Amino acid sequence: MTTEIKAPQFPEAVADGTVATWHKKPGEAVARDELLVDIETDKVVLEVVAPHDGVVGKILKEEGDTVLSQELVGYLEEGEGASPKPAEAAAETKAAPAAAQPEPSTNSAEDSWGPAVRKLIAENNLDPSQIKGTGKGGRITKEDVLSHLKGGAAKPAVKETPKSGTPAPMPAGAVNIDFGDREEKRVPMTRLRARIAERLVSAQQNAAMLTTFNEVNMEPVMTMRKNYKDMFEKAHGHRLGFMSFFVRAAVEALKKYPSVNASIDGTDIVYHGYYDVGVAVSTDRGLVVPILRDADKMNFAEIEGKVVDYGKKAQAGKLGLDEMTGGTFTISNGGVFGSLWSTPILNPPQTAILGMHKIQERPMAVNGEVKILPMMYLAVSYDHRIIDGKEAVQFLVTIKDLLEDPARLLLDL
Repeated sequence: MTTEIKAPQFPEAVADGTVATWHKKPGEAVARDELLVDIETDKVVLEVVAPHDGVVGKILKEEGDTVLSQELVGYLEEGEGASPKPAEAAAETKAAPAAAQPEPSTNSAEDSWGPAVRKLIAENNLDPSQIKGTGKGGRITKEDVLSHLKGGAAKPAVKETPKSGTPAPMPAGAVNIDFGDREEKRVPMTRLRARIAERLVSAQQNAAMLTTFNEVNMEPVMTMRKNYKDMFEKAHGHRLGFMSFFVRAAVEALKKYPSVNASIDGTDIVYHGYYDVGVAVSTDRGLVVPILRDADKMNFAEIEGKVVDYGKKAQAGKLGLDEMTGGTFTISNGGVFGSLWSTPILNPPQTAILGMHKIQERPMAVNGEVKILPMMYLAVSYDHRIIDGKEAVQFLVTIKDLLEDPARLLLDL
C-alpha cells in the first residue's frame, strides 16, 4: 500500500510554504508519528509526521521547493526495508522522459537523489564522485550539480584546505564558491527570515518611530528574587525570572497610557481594552514573538511558566500560528545577549515596544553618596503619530518606578 505524504493545511493567512528539511531519505524505515519533513512558512514551521509504520518512498518536493497547502510532497510505502520499493522506481520512470532517466542503481547515495539531480547528471554525463554534496548527510542537490557545471564539469573536484573545527552544515540551496583561501557561501534567505526583514523595513518606513530611554535600579527586584526564588520554584516548578516583573509593570503602565496599547488601522486609532503582551524570542530560524494573552489577568507564576513554555517551543520550532498572532505591545530582552543599549524596532501594527538590556553595576549618586548599584537601561520605541513624547516618557517612568518598588505591583498601587 502506498500512502501520500502531503503538506499540512496552511492557516488562512499563509499562501504557501517551503520544504525546509527532510528528516528521512527514500528507503529509510519510519515509525508511526515519526517526523518526516518540516514545512516552513513566513510565520511558522509546520511538521509532517508518518501516518503509519513504513518506508519512505519517492520524494516529490526537495528541500527549498515551494509547496501549497495540502500539496503532495512524497510517498510512504508499507514495509520494513531500507531500500526503495520496485513500485517507487516504476513511478519515477513514468514521471520523467525515458531519455532523461539514468539506469536503475542499487547505490544508496544515488537513491537519495531527486529527479532533477538524476536528469542533470545523466544529460551532462557527470561523475557523481566529483560533485560535492551539501544536502542533509552529504546528499547531492540540484544546486550542487549546477554549481559543479558552472565551475567546469571536466575539472576534478578542488580539495578544500583543512580547517580547524567542524564546519556547520550548509543549508538547503546553498552555493559554495571557492576562491582558494577566500571562500564564500551564498545561502537563500529562509521564508521566515525574509518575512521578518519585510516587517522590520516596513516598520521603519511607515511609522514615525522615536525612542526614549531611562535607567532603572534593579536592586529591589534582585533582592526580592533572591529572598523568594527557592520558595517560588518549590511551589510552582520553575524559576522566578525578570520577565514577570517587566510584564506586570508594563501592563500597569499600559492601563495608565492607553495610546501605548493602541494600533493604527488606516486613518483610525484602535484602542485595545485587553493586554496581549508579546515576548520576543530569538531562535536559529529568526526572531519570533509569542503572545501572553490577557497578561493583566496572569500572576507571576503563570507568566514565568508561559514564558518558559514558549521558549522551549520556539527553540524546537513548535510554536503554533495562534500563539504568535495578535499582540498589543511587545517586550524584547537584548540583555540576555549582553546588549547594554539599543533602539528596538516596532512590531507592526503595534505602536510601542519595550527594550530590556544587560544589568550592569555602575557608580550612582544616592542621597549625596556614591553607591555601586545594578542598573539597567530601558528603551521604549514608539510611533509618534499617535503617541506624544510626553506620554512615552511618562509611560517609561511608570515602569521604572514600579520596578524600583516592586511591592507596588502586588498591592496594585
